Amino acid sequence: MSALIEVNDLSVDYITFDGRVRAVNEVSFAIEEGEILGLAGESGCGKSTIAFALMRLHRPPALISGGEILFEGKNILDFDDEALRQFRWKDTAMVFQSAMSCLNPVKTIEYQFYDIFKAHDQVKNRKESIEKARELLKIVDIPAERLFDYPHQFSGGMRQRVVIAMALALKPKLLIMDEPTTALDVVVQREILQKVYELKKEFGFSVLFITHDLSLMVEFCDRIGIMYSGQLVEVADSTAILEQPQHPYSFGLGNSFPTLKGELKEMIGIPGTPLDLSNVPPGCRFAERCFRVTEQCRQLEPQLINNSHRGWVACHHVLPVDVAQPYNSLEVDA
Repeated sequence: MSALIEVNDLSVDYITFDGRVRAVNEVSFAIEEGEILGLAGESGCGKSTIAFALMRLHRPPALISGGEILFEGKNILDFDDEALRQFRWKDTAMVFQSAMSCLNPVKTIEYQFYDIFKAHDQVKNRKESIEKARELLKIVDIPAERLFDYPHQFSGGMRQRVVIAMALALKPKLLIMDEPTTALDVVVQREILQKVYELKKEFGFSVLFITHDLSLMVEFCDRIGIMYSGQLVEVADSTAILEQPQHPYSFGLGNSFPTLKGELKEMIGIPGTPLDLSNVPPGCRFAERCFRVTEQCRQLEPQLINNSHRGWVACHHVLPVDVAQPYNSLEVDA
């Protein structure tokens, strides 16, 4: 496989009255053709900011202040307005968190499909648009006769599938899903993700899947990147993130939800609160919440490095392979 999109040292700032606040700090990763990459982390860690940056959807006071985003070798940060218009939806499409916020409540689903096709010169007339839209609805298991309904006439899960159908209308190579199942129950969540997985195998697109639910992500993704306070702290295969985490933060996330099998265990959350990005101290950003912190962690910022076959990690004290103790019982090796 080859990389469809490469993100190199991406930084995104928000301009405030007190100065710049860096929401994403020199983040680098790649998504291969046909791969599902997940980004997980607490609210405010920069996941959605990265998603918006990949499609250049940021508006002031946000700005991309550094790095490059290469899509098939071309830096999208250099695209003019026309190149961006062609890039969005045709090459990269996005499924947002709230389907109701994405759909126009006073326009039928048919009209909104037509709007997409017309903007990208994909149809000659309304009849052709209706035929294409009906086929897309069938793909996501929605009866074609619902095409002329309004968004409020659909359930939450059906609205989300409509948005997915719209995102796939121009057969993009990359589908970005930003917390697409947050407001849905677990049964509908699974149905939607299963459908996206089937469509990925059929059409061959890549997926960037963003959520705070690590357990959901492990089942769906090939690889997972863990973000903390605007930085990537670990990138590894999805099963390794859960079963053999390298970073203490990844370990804490994995121990924040119960297993469905085995003995009952007391759930221990990650102590403390997320970092104030307007006042970033030296050293590791996770230091004040970490059970393995040393003076080195408080002074020297760890870099994301390739740790042999285990993936990438940014930590001075990488966890051993056989971590099984409660979160607060591990100590740094002497």
